[in-house]
Formats: sequence, C-alpha cells, structure tokens
Amino acid sequence: MTTPLAIVAAIAKNGVIGDGNRMPWRLPSDLKRFRAITMGKPLLMGRKTFQSIGRALPGRETIIVTRDRDFDPSADTGEALGVHVAHELDAALTLAQERATAMGAKEVIVAGGGDLYKILIDRAARMYLTFVDLEPQGDVRFPGIDWSTWIEEQRIAPEPMAKDETTFAFVDFRRR
Repeated sequence: MTTPLAIVAAIAKNGVIGDGNRMPWRLPSDLKRFRAITMGKPLLMGRKTFQSIGRALPGRETIIVTRDRDFDPSADTGEALGVHVAHELDAALTLAQERATAMGAKEVIVAGGGDLYKILIDRAARMYLTFVDLEPQGDVRFPGIDWSTWIEEQRIAPEPMAKDETTFAFVDFRRR
C-alpha cells in the first residue's frame, strides 16, 4: 500500500511562498502548526528549502531532492542524522515511502519548495495550507491549483500570536 502525499505550505495572497531562500513573513503560529502536522513523518523537500531551514528537524526524517551530486547535508548542518539525499524524484519518492512505513506514518509530507510543489501537486491526496494575509515581494510562488479537484475540509482563522506579523487562515483540503 502506498502512503499518500500531503502538501504543507504557507501562501501569500499573491501566491508568494518564498524570497531569497527565506519566508517573507514571520508567523510563529504557522511554524507551530507545521511542526504538529509533520511530526513523526518523512519530509520531502528540495535542497534550497533544506538549506533555508538550516538543520534536520527533530522527530522527522528529511529526504532532500537535489540534482547536485556533490551535495552533503552534513556540510550545512554538522550532522546528517535523519537526513537522506536523493538525486532523482522517483528515488526520493521510493525512499519516502520506505521511511513512512518504517516510521508508521500515515502520510509523506511535501514541504517545498516551489519546484517540488509544482511537480507533485497532482499526486497529492491532501493539502494543509496557510493563507497569509500579505502580498510580499518574492521569487518563489506556489503553483496554480485546479480547485475543482479539491474539497475544503476545515478552515480556521485563529487570533494571531503576539509575534505573528499578520492575520492568516489554516485551511485543510483533500482531493476529490
């Protein structure tokens, strides 16, 4: 049985998800949600996304997809514990499935960046999106979505925490 893919992303009103390998806003509430959704699951992400985080995330395993054959995650983090590198998407997906089975995870998380979202959005069974009430400048955008293929399951617009820079909504979708 194949473990389903789920996309997790924070998206500004103008579709921006990143700028210069960083998020163009500060939302501790979203980071807390990201942690809750991804804990105990394998994360599939591109090299730039991994480097922007700067370390392996505890309680999760990370599969980095990169064409850079010389990329060594331990050079960035000082360790490679729980971090795997794949140079082809199919190899990354196979490894993610293996790790999900070993971890007892119910889904594999696609955690960015823009290229991986674009390639895998049609294979995803779920999306956990944070709609950010900003229109920042940015060089990375979330791909277009055919909303007719998605059902909104839940929408929560919580009160922002003290350090959140703006308002936002947490919206969960499943594929029709």
